[in-house]
Amino acid sequence: MKTLTSVEAQNHFGELLDCVQREPIAITRRGRPVAVVVSPHELDAMMAETARRAGAVATFKTYFADADAHLTDAARALTDEDVVRLVHELR
Repeated sequence: MKTLTSVEAQNHFGELLDCVQREPIAITRRGRPVAVVVSPHELDAMMAETARRAGAVATFKTYFADADAHLTDAARALTDEDVVRLVHELR
């Protein structure tokens, strides 16, 4: 990823807009990263990925909440060590 100082970004704003169509550009101020400029296409892709992940997390939470609702008291009492031992016994 290309990096520009904030002064370079200001002085070459038109070039920055052209470059950002090809790759994200990091902007620094006093040597620290303060922003990243991305194209609208890249932003849309990032937002779609964020939404996809949020959907996967929601599905995961729903699945485990449903599974937890069906656990018996005996199953709830199992420790991780108990589960590992049972899995090894079944092999």
